[in-house]
Amino acid sequence: MNRRSTVERAIDLSADCGESFGSYKTGNDDALLPLLTSAHIACGFHASDPMVMDRTVRMCKELGLGIGAHPGFRDLVGFGRRVIEMTREEVEHDVVYQIGALNAFCKRHGVTLGHVKPHGALYNTAAVNAEVAAGIAQGIASLEMDLIVVCQPGTAMDKRAREHGLRVAREGFMDRKYNPDGTLASRRIPGTVYDDPKVAAEQAMRMVTESKVRAMDGTDVPLEVETVCVHSDTPRSVEFARELRKLLDAGGVRYRKLTELVPAVRPR
Repeated sequence: MNRRSTVERAIDLSADCGESFGSYKTGNDDALLPLLTSAHIACGFHASDPMVMDRTVRMCKELGLGIGAHPGFRDLVGFGRRVIEMTREEVEHDVVYQIGALNAFCKRHGVTLGHVKPHGALYNTAAVNAEVAAGIAQGIASLEMDLIVVCQPGTAMDKRAREHGLRVAREGFMDRKYNPDGTLASRRIPGTVYDDPKVAAEQAMRMVTESKVRAMDGTDVPLEVETVCVHSDTPRSVEFARELRKLLDAGGVRYRKLTELVPAVRPR
């Protein structure tokens, strides 16, 4: 049975947010956050700083958004998109450190941290490297078993999170092209990041209503998701989110935070 049948046509809309740092501004959180139901907030390693984290958590509280930690490799210069060789234990401790930093601001503002989504190269590495995925899962599980892990379905991260007893939210990307095996096509390949909001929104709509995505070779790949992400550093991210909401509204799709969606679709 299709897991989505337990919660008909409902989806979480999310974005990687709070990625400015000092005097450097990335993304348009003021315009993007009101269009979302959940936010993945950078924790200081690949982007963000204490001022940005505090402000972003406060904004999410005011908007009633689900709040998640967005830990990455310690790579400010490369925005967390460069792979750093690390042991399982090093990954675990770096993830714990970053989640703890963001959770402090959540406690300060009286909100609950609901999920964790690895960032950039850490996300992609955890998708295929079982040791890295295990380090992330162990770090999360050692802090709070109720935290939801956001990742691509069927990956090493998905498997390791479930092995540790963690809940998983399967993620789809509206602004990225896919390989035939269901993984994301590399950003280094020209044209793999969409610049047309309508094309991106149509791709996301298929994920939500048909549980499919069209791969780069033209084949349809099964892809069930609970959350659809738009990258906040995409130049037209706000247009992307608005266009998707138009399609979702027209299709009668409801919006739900991850903490509302995942318990209803978790395997029994």
